[in-house]
Amino acid sequence: MPSYTVTVATGSQWFAGTDDYIYLSLVGSAGCSEKHLLDKPFYNDFERGAVDSYDVTVDEELGDIQLIKIEKRKYWLHDDWYLKYITLKTPCGDYIEFPCYRWISGEGEIVLRDGRAKLACDDQIHVLKQHRRKELETRQKQYRWMEWNPGFPLSIDAKCHRDLPRDIQFDSEKGVDFVLNYSKAMENLFINRFMHMFQSSWSDFADFEKIFVKISNTISERVMNHWQEDFMFGYQFLNGCNPVLIQRCTKLPKKLPVTTAMVECSLERQLTLEQEVEQGNIFIVDFELLDGIDANKTDPCTLQFLAAPVCLLYKNLANKIVPIAIQLNQVPGDENPIFLPSDAKYDWLLAKIWVRSSDFHVHQTITHLLRTHLVSEVFGIAMYRQLPAVHPIFKLLVAHVRFTIAINTKAREQLICEYGLFDKANATGGGGHVQMVQRAMQDLTYASLCFPENIKARGMDSKEDIPTYFYRDDGLLVWEAIKKFTAEVVDIYYESDKVVEDDQELQDFVNDVYVYGMRGKKASGFPKSIKTKEKLTEYLTVVIFTSAQHAVNFGQYDWCSWIPNAPPTMRAPPPTAKGVVTIEQIVDTLPDRGRSCWHLGAVWALSQFQDNELFLGMYPEEHFTEKPVKEAMARFRKNLDAIVSVIAERNKDKKLPYYYLSPDRIPNSVAI
Repeated sequence: MPSYTVTVATGSQWFAGTDDYIYLSLVGSAGCSEKHLLDKPFYNDFERGAVDSYDVTVDEELGDIQLIKIEKRKYWLHDDWYLKYITLKTPCGDYIEFPCYRWISGEGEIVLRDGRAKLACDDQIHVLKQHRRKELETRQKQYRWMEWNPGFPLSIDAKCHRDLPRDIQFDSEKGVDFVLNYSKAMENLFINRFMHMFQSSWSDFADFEKIFVKISNTISERVMNHWQEDFMFGYQFLNGCNPVLIQRCTKLPKKLPVTTAMVECSLERQLTLEQEVEQGNIFIVDFELLDGIDANKTDPCTLQFLAAPVCLLYKNLANKIVPIAIQLNQVPGDENPIFLPSDAKYDWLLAKIWVRSSDFHVHQTITHLLRTHLVSEVFGIAMYRQLPAVHPIFKLLVAHVRFTIAINTKAREQLICEYGLFDKANATGGGGHVQMVQRAMQDLTYASLCFPENIKARGMDSKEDIPTYFYRDDGLLVWEAIKKFTAEVVDIYYESDKVVEDDQELQDFVNDVYVYGMRGKKASGFPKSIKTKEKLTEYLTVVIFTSAQHAVNFGQYDWCSWIPNAPPTMRAPPPTAKGVVTIEQIVDTLPDRGRSCWHLGAVWALSQFQDNELFLGMYPEEHFTEKPVKEAMARFRKNLDAIVSVIAERNKDKKLPYYYLSPDRIPNSVAI
């Protein structure tokens, strides 16, 4: 009688093991086996991290093994089990791998195919076609779209984390509880002692140092010591937390009526302002998005305010980007003066603080929440709904959406919901952040997610003109490495453009993103379908790079922990005249003690990597079993290692090293 050796690997995460009864059936081209109980007498099978082997003898020849069916039946109590993979040694001596990497809950069952990636056109056998179709039908019932707020990208239909399908929940829910993380942050930063003075003001700038904890963090200390300098202000638009807004100014906007006479003390080339614009030396950051956004009113005892500044910057002879004019709201007028470096010290300083606060709001809500978290969730939901586990694109992308849907669900449950933690410290809380996302959706385009196109569209692509834009330099290296890798995978599975066009599962995935994620807006530029290998490569690069882009957010503690450099709220409106600002007025405008503490706890918590973080290029879950893809992955890691070395060499002896897009610091997915 034919005998098979079955090897079963259990996950190593918490509670992955099981005491339940595990049964296995083999489905072959010539027949199906009976159910076999996998059990070793006097041995505790399926423990966490265990790899167990069993001999399974069948009554007759089964032919080529096509499917394995695993059933779990209750032994004593409800007991989930995480199955990593099964390998099968056939009577002929061949080894077949069956990747799983899924939970089996309760009295459940899973039917597995071998690990070779297959397009739908590759499946000619009825039982395999049926398995493929049934898997998607089941997933589409589990992964349903939901509108969390009008105008938002659609998200997963789940009110809380425990409502999610078990396979996409966090291994340990405690680790992503925002309330617990905030409390832990405040404990670690020793700032709980200030909470009893919640609504009291600080005395002066030095007073902020009382909650500023030095955690061997050279950048945050440097920010604290140099935040008032124009160079530090301008540098952050290139390499700070939000290096995505600055663009070359090709024409001075009418809403900013600045003249050469106003800024000539800042211009170093003996040219007019218009000539500096023509030569490409003027840059602009416009916070028009914030115009008319409602400020937070959840605390009736504290008024909070927002501004919508326009900031003009100049590349001086030292190739440094420095501010030369700031208007704090969009409509020019007598009560909306243009602040200049030549103004009184505190006038200019408060104007810059308002810009930094506005930058913080756009970073958190648009750059961070919308353009990494919510967009990555759209890709993840569409992937689960339209691509079966055997599809090569599913195998490629699954690592890059790991825990993304879970972290977003947690955020909607605790952080950005009504009366959530976001409301406690942020002027855009209480609904302003919702208005911002709704407005920013009008500008969320596919082209803007293509990193090289985004950089070029902002006129920031010249390394010779702007040599210290490290975000651009490192991002382009990472983008190209991802693109090269995805091109190799596409070449392995798609012989021609025709195969791409005929892959209905792929087309359904792309269409799901367009219809539900981008709400079917033609102006978004998101494709409804993909017809060439080149466009598929680009699309997959966008998906993976969008999650990689999230790595920039790990600089939040570096750049935002010094409160005056990134105020989460302002307690007085923008000044309407010059010559009246005092140091006392600035301190009274900055966040009070309580909100400062909440903010510090938040940026610390949001800057921490997950335990056992998986970084870009790490694929410990071996969904692919074919040698050509594994070789492509090895080349990808080698390319990423080379980028790490380039960045490390550049950062040597730099007072402000830039490392957020170094691949060894880029998590594989958006998971915090």
